[in-house]
Parts: sequence; structure tokens; C-alpha cells
Amino acid sequence: MQGDNRMQEGSMEFMWNTSHTYGGNVHYIEDLYEEYLNDPNAVPEQWREYFNKLPRPEGAPAQDLPLAPVRDHFSQLARQRVSRAASGSVDSAHEKKQVKVLQLINAYRFRGHQHAKLDPLELMKRQQVPDLDLGFHQLGKEDLEQEFQTGSLFIGKEKATLREIHEAVTQTYCSTIGAEFMHIVDTEEKRWLQQRFESVRSKPEYSAEVRKHLLERLTAAEGLENYLASKYPGTKRFGLEGGESYIPMMDEIIQRSGSYGVKEVVIGMAHRGRLNTLVNILGKNPSDLFDEFDGKKMFADGSGDVKYHQGFSSNVMTPGGEVHLALAFNPSHLEIVSPVVEGSVRARQDRRDDRTGELVLPISIHGDSAFSGQGVVMETFQMSQTRAYKTGGTIHIVINNQVGFTTSKPEDTRSSEYCTDVAKMVSAPIFHVNGDDPEAVLHVTQVAVDYRMQFKKDVVIDLVCYRRRGHNEADEPSGTQPLMYQKIAKHPSTRKIYGEKLVAAGVITAEENQKFSDDYRDALDNGQHVAKSLVKEPNKALFVDWTPYLGHKWTAKYDTSVDIKHLQELAAKMCEVPEGFQMQRQVAKIYEDRRKMLAGGMALNWGFAEVLAYATLLDANHPIRITGQDVGRGTFSHRHAVLHDYNDARVYVPLQNLKEGQPKFVIHDSYLSEEAVLAFEYGYATTMPNALVIWEAQFGDFANGAQVVMDQFISSGETKWGRLCGLTMLLPHGYEGQGPEHSSARLERYLQLCAEHNIQVCTPTTPSQIFHLLRRQVLRPLRKPLVVMSPKSLLRHKDAISSLEDLANGHFQTVIGDQANLDPKKVKRVILCGGKVYYDLAAKREEMGNTDTAIVRIEQLYPFPEEDLEAELAQYTNLEHVVWCQEEPQNQGAWYSSQHHMRHVLSRVKPELTHQLKFAGRPASAAPACGYASVHVEQQNKLVADAFEA
Repeated sequence: MQGDNRMQEGSMEFMWNTSHTYGGNVHYIEDLYEEYLNDPNAVPEQWREYFNKLPRPEGAPAQDLPLAPVRDHFSQLARQRVSRAASGSVDSAHEKKQVKVLQLINAYRFRGHQHAKLDPLELMKRQQVPDLDLGFHQLGKEDLEQEFQTGSLFIGKEKATLREIHEAVTQTYCSTIGAEFMHIVDTEEKRWLQQRFESVRSKPEYSAEVRKHLLERLTAAEGLENYLASKYPGTKRFGLEGGESYIPMMDEIIQRSGSYGVKEVVIGMAHRGRLNTLVNILGKNPSDLFDEFDGKKMFADGSGDVKYHQGFSSNVMTPGGEVHLALAFNPSHLEIVSPVVEGSVRARQDRRDDRTGELVLPISIHGDSAFSGQGVVMETFQMSQTRAYKTGGTIHIVINNQVGFTTSKPEDTRSSEYCTDVAKMVSAPIFHVNGDDPEAVLHVTQVAVDYRMQFKKDVVIDLVCYRRRGHNEADEPSGTQPLMYQKIAKHPSTRKIYGEKLVAAGVITAEENQKFSDDYRDALDNGQHVAKSLVKEPNKALFVDWTPYLGHKWTAKYDTSVDIKHLQELAAKMCEVPEGFQMQRQVAKIYEDRRKMLAGGMALNWGFAEVLAYATLLDANHPIRITGQDVGRGTFSHRHAVLHDYNDARVYVPLQNLKEGQPKFVIHDSYLSEEAVLAFEYGYATTMPNALVIWEAQFGDFANGAQVVMDQFISSGETKWGRLCGLTMLLPHGYEGQGPEHSSARLERYLQLCAEHNIQVCTPTTPSQIFHLLRRQVLRPLRKPLVVMSPKSLLRHKDAISSLEDLANGHFQTVIGDQANLDPKKVKRVILCGGKVYYDLAAKREEMGNTDTAIVRIEQLYPFPEEDLEAELAQYTNLEHVVWCQEEPQNQGAWYSSQHHMRHVLSRVKPELTHQLKFAGRPASAAPACGYASVHVEQQNKLVADAFEA
């Protein structure tokens, strides 16, 4: 609750110290608060806004004590009301009806939204809900003037007539707002939401200034769309027409969150309304957008992307100070940007040490059909309160145009009543609102922001609107939705409806109404910024500085060696555990072996070399984040970076206890997701360039479920959007006879995506190689994604070992030459390979007593190390045969994607062998591997033998 107090500190100090209530007049404030609880519209707007943001009573800090008496008084009143309503005999008819009245109130809280007027077109078919009829509760017209206890209903008095009660719940829950929150488990949250809606009957009174601002933002939303429609007719822009209330909604979220002290807002959205958001919310210069429509190239390098995929960042001023806005780049995949945004937010929160989400806010904007149809939405909700991925709650906005994607009807896009029902899985409140009622939109927006800041949980706004021009501006929607588009053709815009309403109410004149539109169009014609509160000279401290990572070449070498004495000190620290900490027997043996490795009594294995790499990076002030299924111990029980006391289950992480003031070492076992988790880590890595960010698949083939992240972000984000990313993926890969689904990480898929030096794909085979590879990934000022075909059996292979000196003095070798001390002049055959098969080949050669075959490991398959391979092959002057050997089937693995690189090297070393490069491996197969152990062994023996005979 200290965070809640900090968020309000500025406004509290101002309001208490500058008003006549300061000092001894504190009782006046208590009376004002009591009046607010009865009727929020009865108190001045400034005080109403302040009271709306009050933290919950439980655990309130000492500085809130002046208000404690009135809170206690209010709580006591509520308890008395409920008690009086529930106590005593129910023998009399009136007392029986009293119970029915309370049931009626509850029915409206649960199901009133089903009678709400949500559809601007009035085409939505709402089924009759029996629970909402008076007769269902054995109440009738004869009871309307009788007084009943109001119970927990926030109506402003303890007793009211049934007519008043019925009008109150109808207006609250069946107007243009349909609030769903009774599915929430937490009683305090439900009571908080009931008070916010019932106390104003879902219709707070707004000042003329607020209403004019609403109209101005609606004018901006409509004005841009009209301008683009006239200037670029028929051009795709996925316009916002029909959903213009979204712009004032976004404006209010940003301004209100800023008043809480939020410093950064990260936004993810698909196509609908994106251009409007860029111009009217983030402040992109309209002339830049027009240049994109005119087809001008916006990036010096790379492919670029269509305008409705582009991201943007800017700073705006709010009541709480300057706020940095970042709109994430995204592909056409409708929901995959959502977890990317969460990752970016978590990185920003970690950088600010914002542990509860007070300073950085995520906003995700969705389409109705995508929200209900895309599984990654569920995955993203599921991560919202987990240790590894929580961000303090996300504000979700569904731009619900009531047509699924292009032409489908709601009944074909989901099996639930609302597209937002998936949010109920995490007890998120859902506010359905009619997009043609901007004041209702403003109210639910304010409640949503306050809820998120109060409870640090997800909240959903379902903006029910329509799509005036179809899926895109080249689409003719009346062919599939004739009735809807006949209605739309006659339906006035939200801005027109609201403008005329304000004129009729005397808030503005007809001339002023027209001037709003004229002024906006003039600003567009003049190429002016049209976003309100845009900061022209932003505070650059709010930006992530990527300058140190620009302009570096792939070929640049970087020293990854470590002073051996310092390495020994770190290794010793890594082996320490608290006194009395009891490890499980096998884990204790692993740590005992590590102490022997440190003392020189054993060679280093993979697990120890890997955690030592992390220790050296932390020592060099680089934060580390590792997530994935079972990463604490490692799927194959090799890492054990997280220790569990065998007696009391307490946890100790040696890498978090290296030295005082060290960077964060975060390691979390993920929930059972690949797509959302990998997208999250991509978002994190694109926002934290100084950190080593790792996602590990339990088995490499599990990454198949996250292929969209690899295709549309990791491999192409730099080319499309100029987004650098240093994410590392550890994908266990190797043919161990475990069947089709636990053998291959699908190396071929990653290699197929390689071009323009976009990613790194490596197959390290020794502990020292993974040590230097991980260190190189961070220490080298080059931020490219790294895909590691991580081993399984090599984690404990007797020959896959290194020495402490290898770690201290070595470097990552893209090519490892033959280790058998052969006479180069006698070598007639070279077997090229990568990964685990090297050890099978080496064992076969020793068995055969072969002395004329060299085995060369290519440890970096992309960017392909042609110069290093050329230097290695050049020493074999009498070479007659070159073979590529792999465990994967011929149509998989590295063969098809890498053979042209090998031939190119051969053309320079031994031209006559250029077209004689042979293949040794499994035959082409539809499946990655066989499922029978005996067949596996037979295939493995054959491909190894073929390498020496082909």
C-alpha cells in the first residue's frame, strides 16, 4: 500500500494544504467523503476524482489516518444495513418480500448486462432474462411504492421504495454500460466495483470542459479518417469509422494513469484504428503518414513494412508529469503482439525496480473475433499473475465491430455469449459499453484505470461499435452483411450524435461545433501535430539507448576470456550454500562434483560451465533472465541453478548471491506455454539490451508451438522494423532414440529463415564452447538473436568435457578442427558435422583405427564461417573426399540450407571437389525420427558408417 500512497502523494498534499479544510477542519473532509459515498455527483469534481482513487481501507498507511474514521463509519453502516436486512424472522409478507428485493438487486448485478443497450445499431439480439423481471421474484406493481431496506446497494439511503430500487439497478446495469464483475472471487473487488457503478447509476455528471474535450477527441478521430478517405480513396488503412470513441478512451487512459504516477505506457494493437492512434494519440506527424501513403521509403535499410504494422514512441504531458508512450511494432498475426508488449513492460519495470506495476502500464487493443479466437490471448491472460510474467495488470480494449474478421457472424466466431468471456478465467472485470455514448465510454475508462491501479490486475473494456467501411477500404461489406450495412448507411457518426447533443444542452453553439472540425482539418492541411499534450522536446531519459549496439560487423572479434584466479573465485562462490541447507541426494552429488572440478580433480561438464558463464556476466554487471519449463534444474537435471532445501523446501539461488549490489539474476520455471512465453521474452530482450535473456524449450521441438514468434518477430524484426534483439533460445536437440517428437528442434526451419545476417544458429559440442558462446552474446556489442541447438546426452557424455583453462583462456570457435593429431598430408577424407554426431564419428574412427579421415565440427551454421572452414580445410592438401554427416533425415537438418556454403569453400580450397560433396545421414522422412529403439540404433550405425564410405 506504500505504492498507492506514493501515487497520490502529490494530489493529497495540494488539496489538503491549499484548501480551507487544512488543519482543524478535517471533520469537513469526513462529511464530504460521506456525502461522496452516498452520491459522488454531489461533491466537487476535484474531490470526486481524489476519492475515486483512494486505496482500499485494509492496511492503509499512517498518513491516511485522517480519513480512517469515515471509512470505519462507512464500513459499519454497510454491515448494519446487511445485518438489518438479513436479521429477524421472515414470517411476515413484507419481510419475505424484503428477501426477494435483495435477490432482485443481486440478479441485476449478475445479469443486468444482458439487457444493456450496447449496440449503436440496435441490431444485437438480446434474450429476455427472467431473473430481471419483478414477477420472477414474486414482486409486482402493488409493491412499487413500498419501502425496503437497500442492503448493500449504493443508493444513498438505507431505505427506498421498490420503484426507486428498481430504477436504480436498471439505470446502473441496463443502460449503455453492461458491467460484468460478479464472477470475481474477491469480495472486496466486487464491492469496490459496485460502489463505482451504483453510486452514480453508471452515469456520472461531467463538467462542460470535460464534455468539450470529449467532442474534440471525437472530432480528431473522425477528422483523420475523413481526411484519408478523401485524399487516398480505396487505399487500405483499416480505419476506425464506427469506433471513434476509442480515441477519447485512449486519451483518458494515458492522462489518468499519468495522474497516478505512471511514467511509461506500452501499447500493442493490430490494424483497426492503428493509424488514428499513431497520429491522434502518439503524435506522429500527419505529413509523415501521408508520405507512407504516397509510397516513400521510410527506412534506409531493410524491407520495411506496411504502415499499419509500424510502431512509434513519443512523450506526452499528463497531470502527473511526462509519460513515455511506446506503440509496439507487430505483424498481421492478430494477437501475437500481446505477450510481446507484456515482455517489454516487464523489462521496463525491472529497469525501474517497479515491482508492482505502478510506473509502467501495458495496454492491449484487440479485435472481437481475435480476442475470442486466438489461443495466445488465453496464454497471455494466464501469465498475468505468475511470478515470471506479471506486470501489475493490463488494460485490454476490444474494438468490437460485431463482424468477425471479414464476413463471419458472431455465432460463427465463438461459442460464448461475449467475445470477452475468455477474460473471466482470471476473474478480470469486463465493461461492455455502447460506443455511441462517449460519456459512458469515459466512465468505464476511468473505472478501468482506477481498478488496475488499485488491484494490479487485468481489466477489459468491450467497446461495442461497428465498422462503417468493412474489413478494409477496398472491401464491400454489404455483400455479406446487407441488413447491417443498410443500417450503417443511415446511421450518424458518434461525433455527429454527441456534437448535436452538446449543442442541444447548451454546452456549445452550432458554430463552435463546426469550428472543431474546421480547426482539425486545417491542422492536417498545415502538416501540424494533432495529438494533445505532445511533448515536443521529450525527456530522453525515458528512452532505451541502443546507440552502443549499432553499426557493428559480424566478423568483429571479442575477448571472452576470464582471469583464471577470478574465475576460480566465482566458481567457489557458486558452490557455496547456506549453513544447514540440506540438498537432495543427487543434487548434493552434483555440487560435490563441481567442487572437485574447481579443485582440478574432475574435468568440467556442461552444467558447471554454463552456470559459470552466468556468474562471469553477472560479475561484469549484466543482468540475466532465464525462463522456460524446468529451467531451474534444467529439463535433463544438469543446471540446478535453483536449490531446494530437502527438509523445509526453502529456496537458495547461488547466482543471486555472488556479491553486494550485483545485477538481477532472474530464473523462473514457466507455465506450460511456448508461444506466449517466447513472445514475452522477445519483447523483454528488445527492451533490455544490456541483459542476457534466455528462453529454453523443454525439448527443442516444443518451439514448434511458437513458430509464429520466430517467423514474424525474431528472424525478421530487424529487417522489417529496425528492431534489434539479443534473445537467446536454448533448444535441446539430438537423436537419442526417443521417437519423433523428442529428437529434433527442427534445425532446418531456423536455417531456412537465415538471411542478411539476421540471426545466429549454433551447435556447440563442448562445455567451453557454451561458456564462450553465452559470454559472446552479451559482451560483443552486437544484438542478434541466438538459436542454440542445445545438447541432451552431451550434458553427461564422458568426452564432452573441458578444463578450467579452456574457460579462462579460450574463445568461441565457429569451426573446431580435428582433435586426433593426424598428419594433414595423409588425410584423404574430411567429415564435416555439427552437434552430437561428432562423438559417434570419433568413436567409430577409433574403433576402425582410421588415420586418414579428419572430423571437422562446424559449430556456427549461420552466419556460416566460410573463412574459418577454408583455413581448416586448406591444410589437407591431398584431400579426395568430403562428406557432410548429420543425424537428421536428408530433407531436414543443415544439409539443404548449408551445402552451398560448403561447396563455396571447397571451390576455393579444392575446386575439383566442389560438386563431389557427399551426404551421410538418415534418408528423407516425413517424421523427424523413428519411434522404435532398434530401428534408431540401426539407422545411427549406418549413417556413421556411411560417413567413412560415401
